[in-house]
Amino acid sequence: MDKVVASAAEAVADIPDGATVAVGGFGLCGIPSVLIDALLTQGATDLEAVSNNCGVDEWGLGRLLFARRLRRMVSSYVGENKEFARQYLSGELEVELTPQGTLAERMRAGGSGIPAFFTATGVGTQVADGGLPWRYDDSGAVVVSSPPKEVRSFGGREYVLEEAIVADFGIVRAWKGDRHGNLVYRDSARNFNPLAAMCGRITIAEVEELVEPGELDPNNIHTPGVFVHRVVALTPEQAADKRIEKRTVTTP
Repeated sequence: MDKVVASAAEAVADIPDGATVAVGGFGLCGIPSVLIDALLTQGATDLEAVSNNCGVDEWGLGRLLFARRLRRMVSSYVGENKEFARQYLSGELEVELTPQGTLAERMRAGGSGIPAFFTATGVGTQVADGGLPWRYDDSGAVVVSSPPKEVRSFGGREYVLEEAIVADFGIVRAWKGDRHGNLVYRDSARNFNPLAAMCGRITIAEVEELVEPGELDPNNIHTPGVFVHRVVALTPEQAADKRIEKRTVTTP
């Protein structure tokens, strides 16, 4: 039952080339930065990442992106990462842009054993009709586009069928975790982390504070240990290394 491994390097050692990896976090909030760096050092390439966004230039998933280790992204937001936009528009990266709520539910459904679901989001748009550019060539022509999806009427309203996401690996960051893999997230870090933990066939969690089994209040556990296979305890320095996308201050 003790799922703690000695290091982040050991935790990601078996992630192979071509794997699909679900990554928790939103912007730079709650991202598993230590595991991402370990994966960068490990060397796996041709990866497909499922994450709300791709970090920023040179931090978070942006580090894997800069190293040309990502083949494909399933995400909802390009955001502040200029290299993400550049690689996508120049044909170096395939990107499946997905409405944010739909992406969250696709991940949750994958972790719940639900193969697909209907949602009203995207009906009447290219999300349902197909034709969203997934990959360009170096001249800017679309070479891969999204397929049309099934649309069905329920109660007089149309809904589009979305397939669940099940990743080979899920990597997440938690505020606290115990040796059995039970996790608690803090504030806004409880965003895509529970979903990434659910949808990974093998889920790895880095925790800022490791506690013993029984120390966490069962009523406050966000991800039960049944979803988690490996736990990495961060050092105080690693836990404190948190960055923000844009610093905004007021003038005294």
